[in-house]
Amino acid sequence: MDAGEIAGLIAAGAFLMLVLVLAVPILKLGKTVDAATRTINELNERTGPLLGDVNQSVQHVNTALGQVQVTLDGVNLQLAKVDTMTSHAQNVTASVANLATVVSAAAANPLIKVASFGYGVRKAAAARRHAEDEREVRATLKQRRKAARAAR
Repeated sequence: MDAGEIAGLIAAGAFLMLVLVLAVPILKLGKTVDAATRTINELNERTGPLLGDVNQSVQHVNTALGQVQVTLDGVNLQLAKVDTMTSHAQNVTASVANLATVVSAAAANPLIKVASFGYGVRKAAAARRHAEDEREVRATLKQRRKAARAAR
C-alpha cells in the first residue's frame, strides 16, 4: 500500500466516523419530528370537533339574535303606536285646556257681575236697616227730649 491508499483509507475512516457522529443527531431529530407530527395529528383530531361545536354555538347565537331582532321590531311597532296615542292625548289635552279657558272667560264675567250685584244689594239692605234703626233712635231721643221739656 502506498501513501495515497493509506491517505484514502484514513479519509474513508474519517468520513465513516463523521457519518456515524452525524447519524445520531439526525436519528434523534427524526424522533423529534415524529413526536411533533403525532402531536399535530392529535391536536388536529381534537380541534375538528371543537370547531364543529363552535360553529354550532355561532349558529345558535345567530338564531337568538334573529329572535331578538324580531322582538325589537315588535317593540318598536308598539312604541310607534304609543307615540301616536301620546300625540292624540296631547291634542285632546290642549283642546280641553282651550275649552276650559273659553268657558272660564264666558262664565266668569257674568258671575262677577252677579256677585257684584248681590254684594251691592246686601250693602244697600244693611244701610237701609241701619238708617231705619237710626231714625227710630232719633225719634225716641226726640220724644224723650220733648217729654223732658214738657216736664220741666
